Amino acid sequence: MSATWRDDKFHDECGLFGIWNHPEAANVTYLGLYALQHRGQESAGIAATDGDNFHIEKAMGWVADVFSRERLRRLPGHRAIGHVRYSTAGSSNLRNAQPITAKTARGPIAIAHNGNLTNAEELRKGMEKGGAIFQSNSDTEVILHLLARAPAGPLEEQIPHALAQVKGAYSLLIMTREAIYAIRDPHGFRPLTLGRLDSSWVVASETCALDLLEAKPERDVEPGEIVVVSDAGLRSQRFATPGEKLQCVFEYVYFARPDSTLWGRNVHTVRKAFGHQLAREYPVAADIVIPVPDSGTSAALGYSEEAAIPYDMGLIRNHYVGRTFIEPQQGIRHFGVKVKLNPMPDMVGGKRVVVVDDSIVRGTTSRKIVRMIRSAGAREVHVRISSPPIQWPCYYGIDTPTRKELIGASHEVEEIRRYLGADSLGYLSLDGMLKATGSDPENFCHACFTGTYRVGMEPEQTPQLPLFEAQ
Repeated sequence: MSATWRDDKFHDECGLFGIWNHPEAANVTYLGLYALQHRGQESAGIAATDGDNFHIEKAMGWVADVFSRERLRRLPGHRAIGHVRYSTAGSSNLRNAQPITAKTARGPIAIAHNGNLTNAEELRKGMEKGGAIFQSNSDTEVILHLLARAPAGPLEEQIPHALAQVKGAYSLLIMTREAIYAIRDPHGFRPLTLGRLDSSWVVASETCALDLLEAKPERDVEPGEIVVVSDAGLRSQRFATPGEKLQCVFEYVYFARPDSTLWGRNVHTVRKAFGHQLAREYPVAADIVIPVPDSGTSAALGYSEEAAIPYDMGLIRNHYVGRTFIEPQQGIRHFGVKVKLNPMPDMVGGKRVVVVDDSIVRGTTSRKIVRMIRSAGAREVHVRISSPPIQWPCYYGIDTPTRKELIGASHEVEEIRRYLGADSLGYLSLDGMLKATGSDPENFCHACFTGTYRVGMEPEQTPQLPLFEAQ
């Protein structure tokens, strides 16, 4: 029989990449998306233009599976934008893949979006009553309709008019024949950075995509800013007064690649700082510190350094696990987790083990990992988590379970420890995590830990958004 394995993790909704003025724009975008694959594994797409015609290729699957040489040859032009997407199972279909393209009175347009609009359903229903027809259930199409309905004039004027009507989180790439527009919402929830590749301008969700191409990072797109890239060069304008910064702290906890520089700091360095702080808050007598790879690796190194306990690899990850596999008819214990992780008895046998991970969502995977480590001969298993208990769903561009599915929302830490079967359990405190970022703690959104939704939400009154439900 078939089965689909999903991480018991939060998942970012997407990654963005764009390039202007490069003879192999589609090929470079393909490589950029390859570096951003961790931000979305269900669909990938590229839109390219030669200044006259628009070409688009997108499909379900990973970047390397979607784009063959033949497919990339169908994307001529010197400018392109690309998108990788993660979605819930119910909305995993081609109609929601991006970039979204449309023919408008001003010519063709392509748009790619990272984030989530908290008032998308309200806007959609209003436009449908007025006769609008939607081809997808993506909130990105809502932005496209708002642009189409904006008063006539330059796109630089239409974009602020459209975005003034939306609430929530968005980093956007919009491409026309004349320019690429890189945009971040006034609160800067999601990252977006600018770079140079010789005479080309590059825009990406993370700097790791620039590193792959040996592009030079220039700066972040600022909250409330539109950066316009065209043959005339680069220009900037404000479409909104920057609000309080609400950078997603979970980018540091889990989403971003450890080799990226995010908001001025290397992600691996921040995660190690989480581990250092975690060891200070929850020390324990132990013989070895091991990570849950790869998400817990950096924090485990920090914990090991601070606690002066040897670090080693007690769990080995299979990096070649697809989303679907065939289960044997005779069940194997912890099959879903063992496909991806395997404990090493020689490392953990007879030892007091500290196992470090970045977060616990439902707790089902963590429970199986603890049992696997015990089965491999560990004398004690102490679980350490480099973030606070997750108690609330995210409405700003993250695929999350409903609140009733979050173990941290309904159970105390001691209850979770007993459920996991661990000898002890320690979560990094909210204050400790924010301090360890090395930035102003007020600059971060931490609604998934605190329920403090500071933009466009009434958490006790608002149901889980359709983005995160089966459609």
